[in-house]
Amino acid sequence: MNRLSPDGGGDDGNDGSESLASPLLLPQRSLINSTSQVALVGANVCPIESLDYEIAENDVFKQDWRSRGKKQMFQYLFMKWSLCFLVGLIVSVIGFFNNLAVENIAGLKFVVTSNMMLAGRFKMAFFVFSASNLVLTLFATLITAFIAPAAAGSGIPEVKAYLNGVDAPGILSLRTLFVKVVGSISAVSASLVVGKAGPMVHTGACVASLLGQGGSKKYGLTWKWLRFFKNDRDRRDLVTCGSAAGIAAAFRAPVGGVLFALEEMASWWRSALLWRSFFATAVVAIVLRALIDVCLSGKCGLFGKGGLIMFDVYSASITYHLTDVPSVLLLGVMGGILGSFYNFLLEKVLRMYNFINEKGTVYKILLACLISLFTSCLLFGVPWLGSCQPCPPDALEACPTIGRSGNYKKFQCSSGHYNDLASLIFNTNDDAIRNLFSRNTDSEFHASSVLVFFLICCVLSILSYGIVAPVGLFVPVIVTGASYGRFVGMLFGGRPHSSLNHGLYAVLGAASFLGGSMRMTVSLCVILLELTNNLLLLPLIMLVLLISKTVADAFNGNIYDLIMKAKGFPYLVAHTEPYMRQLTVADVLSGPLWTFHGVEKVGTIVHVLRITKHNGFPVVDECSQDDSRVLYGLILRAHLVELLKRKDGFMSTSAESRGGGVEFSAADFAKRGSGTRDTIDDLEISAEEMEMYVDLHPFTNASPYTVVETMSLAKALVLFRQLGLRHLLVIPKITNRSPVVGILTRHDFMPEHVLGLHPLLFRSRWKRLRLQVPRTFSIF
Repeated sequence: MNRLSPDGGGDDGNDGSESLASPLLLPQRSLINSTSQVALVGANVCPIESLDYEIAENDVFKQDWRSRGKKQMFQYLFMKWSLCFLVGLIVSVIGFFNNLAVENIAGLKFVVTSNMMLAGRFKMAFFVFSASNLVLTLFATLITAFIAPAAAGSGIPEVKAYLNGVDAPGILSLRTLFVKVVGSISAVSASLVVGKAGPMVHTGACVASLLGQGGSKKYGLTWKWLRFFKNDRDRRDLVTCGSAAGIAAAFRAPVGGVLFALEEMASWWRSALLWRSFFATAVVAIVLRALIDVCLSGKCGLFGKGGLIMFDVYSASITYHLTDVPSVLLLGVMGGILGSFYNFLLEKVLRMYNFINEKGTVYKILLACLISLFTSCLLFGVPWLGSCQPCPPDALEACPTIGRSGNYKKFQCSSGHYNDLASLIFNTNDDAIRNLFSRNTDSEFHASSVLVFFLICCVLSILSYGIVAPVGLFVPVIVTGASYGRFVGMLFGGRPHSSLNHGLYAVLGAASFLGGSMRMTVSLCVILLELTNNLLLLPLIMLVLLISKTVADAFNGNIYDLIMKAKGFPYLVAHTEPYMRQLTVADVLSGPLWTFHGVEKVGTIVHVLRITKHNGFPVVDECSQDDSRVLYGLILRAHLVELLKRKDGFMSTSAESRGGGVEFSAADFAKRGSGTRDTIDDLEISAEEMEMYVDLHPFTNASPYTVVETMSLAKALVLFRQLGLRHLLVIPKITNRSPVVGILTRHDFMPEHVLGLHPLLFRSRWKRLRLQVPRTFSIF
C-alpha cells in the first residue's frame, strides 16, 4: 500500500495588489475537500455519495457478460418493458387514489362548514374548518418528522439530484413512498396552498426505484429475471420513467410528462429511454381514463368531475390581433419578474425555516401548526371583506352554489346572491383554478377580489412550502399565476375585435408565472395545452413562456435548482463556468490519496477502510524489471468489503496464484437497491486473517476513465458529467512519476471547493462581472 501525499502549498507573499504577470493559482493540493459532503434531506443532515453509473469492467463482470445468451437478453428486455408497464399502472392508481381522497376529505369539510354557515352558526363553522385543517396538517407533519423526513417538500429536487448521480439516503425508500402518499393527501386536504403534482413525481420515482431493486431476499423475491436490475444505471432509467409517469398522473398529461422528464429531470437521455417513458405515461393515461369513467357514474362520492384537473377554456372563435400582443408581452415580462422574485422570497423563507427546524422536532410541528392556523384565519376571514353580488340570470350552473365546488359561493350572502371572493378563497386549489380558467365568466369576479386572491396565494404558498410535510409547488404557482393573469385581463381585456376573455388571460398568466419560477418551456407548454384541451392557445403560450423565462434568467435560477443548492446537493450542471477554463485538474486535487497493490495484505486493506471514507482506490502493480509502478485499475470500497466479508479469497502468501482458486459471480458484487449495507465496522476479522493476502486483480476495474493532470477543469467536467462517472483518475504527464496523481469526484467540481482553494479567482470573477467584461476574457 502506498500513501501519496500531494504537494503542500505555501505563502506567495501577496501584498494585496493583483498583477497580470503573477500567477493567480497557488498549489494547495494538500487540502482536504470538505465542501458539499453532506446535504439536508428532509430535515436531517445526511452523508452524500455518488451513484455508480459506470460499469466496473473487472474479470467477474466480463465472465458474467460472456455467459449471457439470447435467453438472458430476452429476459432483460422483457423485464425492462414489464417494469415500465407496472410503473405506469401503479402510479396511475396512486394518482387516482390521491385525487379521490383529497376531493372527498376536503369536500366533506367544505360541505359541513357550508351547512353550518347556512344555519347561521358562523363561529362553529370557523372552529370546525380550522380544527379539521389543524388536525390534517398535524398528521402530515407527524408522520413526516418521525417516519420519513426525506418525504418533506415536493421531492422534485431530490429526484432531480438522484438522476444527476447523487445518492442521498432514504429519498426513494418504501417508508418515503408511504409518507409521501398519505402525507400529501392530508396536507392538500388541510386547505394549505400546496400542490400534489410535485409529490406525485417523487411518488413515481419511489415506485420505479422499488420495482427496480432487482429482487429482495428478505421478502423472498429472488426471481432470476430480476437480477439484471441490480445496478444504478438501469434503476436510473426506471426512475426517469417514474418521474414522467408522476406528472402524467397529476395533470393527465402523458406527453407533457415525458417532456418534463426530458427537460427538467434527466441529466442523461437517449432514444430508448424516450420510448419507455412514453410507454409508461401512455399506460397512465389509459388507466386514468378508465377510472374517471367509473367516477362519472357517481360511484366515487364527492369526486365527480373534480380532482384530476381538466380546465375547459375551449373556444372555437379564438383569433389573434396586433392589439392583443402588448398585453401578452406584458404578461410575459410580469411573469419573469414576479417568478424570479417569488423564487427569491421562497429561498429566504426556506433558509429561515431551516434555522427553526434545526432546534428540534417540536419546533417543526409548532411551525406547521402556526401556518395551518394562519391559513385557516385568512381563508375564512378574508371572504367577509368581499361584497355580495346578484346571481347572473344566464348562469350555466346553480347560483348560489350550495356545497363544495362551483363559481358561485354563497358564504354569508342572502338568497340569490354570491360572494366572488369566497368562490376563489374558500375553495380547493383545483376548483379555484377551474373558476379562474372558466370561459364566459368575465363579469363574475371583481378586479379587487382577484388582486386580493393573488396576494393571499403568493404569501400562503411561500409560507406553506417549507413545513415538514409532503407539499408541492406546481399547483400553487399555477393558481397564483392564473389570478394575476386574470387581473391583467380585466385591465386590458374587453376591447373590440378581441376574443381573449378573462379565462384565457388566466391561462397565459399561469404559463408566465410557471416559466418565471420553474424556467421550463417545452414541457410546460405541452402540459398547459393538455390541461386546457385547447391547441389554439399554442402560439400565445409559447410566446409568454419564452419571454418570462428570458426575463427571469437575468435575476436568479429556477426554483428547483435553488432548493437543491440550499439542501447541499452536489449537482453537476450542464454548462461550465468561465473560470474553469483557467484551471487544470491538478489545481483542484485534494488529498491524501491511498492506493493498493494488486496483491494486498488484508490488514492493510482493513486499516485504510477504517481511517478513510473514500469509495474508490487505485490499484497499482510494480514492474520487476525496472522497479517502476503502473496503474492497473480502480476498485470500489463496496467490493473490498464484500471480499473481506466472504474471506474465500484470502491467501496465506502473496506469491499464490491470482484469485486463490475461488470463483465469484457478478451477483456477489451487485449493488443493493435499499436497506442497510455492510460496512467495514460490521466485519469480524481475526488477527491471523489480518496477516493474510488477497488478490485484487479479478475485482478491479481494469479500464477506468483517466485524464492527464494538465487537462482543463472545464473539459474534465464535461467528460465527468456526460459519462455519469463517480471517479475520474488523474495521471501524470511525466511518465517517471507516480502512476496516478489523484482522483476527481463530483465534490471536486463544486464551486465552493474550487473557489475555496483559490480565493483570488473568486475575487477576479466578481471584478470581471462588475466591469462587465465578456465571459470569454482571460486574465492570464
